[in-house]
Amino acid sequence: MSPRSASVNEELRRRSRERLLQAAVELVGEHGYEATTLGAIADRAGSARGLVSYYFPGKRQLVQSAVHRLMHRTLEEGLEREPRTEDGRERMARAIDAILGLARDRPVLMRQHMAGMLQAEGFVQCPEQQRLSQLLRDTVARQGSADVDTDYPMLRALLMGAVYAALVPGAPMPVPVLRAELFKRYRLDWEMGAPPVPGTPGTPCEKDLSRFFATGRPATGPSAS
Repeated sequence: MSPRSASVNEELRRRSRERLLQAAVELVGEHGYEATTLGAIADRAGSARGLVSYYFPGKRQLVQSAVHRLMHRTLEEGLEREPRTEDGRERMARAIDAILGLARDRPVLMRQHMAGMLQAEGFVQCPEQQRLSQLLRDTVARQGSADVDTDYPMLRALLMGAVYAALVPGAPMPVPVLRAELFKRYRLDWEMGAPPVPGTPGTPCEKDLSRFFATGRPATGPSAS
């Protein structure tokens, strides 16, 4: 039996890493950060436990990378959904709604993510975070920013602050109120993006996250069937 080629080995490593990222998001969303072990993540991913430390320095780095992947792909999906648009204001509205939607629909996961960034290790500069950053920078640029290097960090800070405010235990702010403030700052019309419908519950938390953790193809929305 001939040995596997370098490209095949690379593809197998990529798939293993993707499965670990997906398993981390699923388990932390189901059980919380503290109750989720690296062993449980490896078992859910169907990977050898030693592979976790091969790809990630520790649990916090793995979870931050996994959440950044989910955020990146959710944002990408929101920006590129039909009808496609190049309008900068509409894309900013979609970006805000995508990030606030994660706070609304996945509060346990996003609360753990925010808490993790306040730990000593701080902000993990991983490939997933860099892709998220690129999308937000592009959103700021398309809206007409004359200084993306200044306006992007401000957008990131405002979104993080809104997510934090939506998730504070015992005193959360309603997502529509936070949305209204962000839309006011960026001079967006309420009807842009994906406006909440009064009197209706939030989007049910989607259980199948596999489309967010497959590289080599664009993220697509859930089937209409």
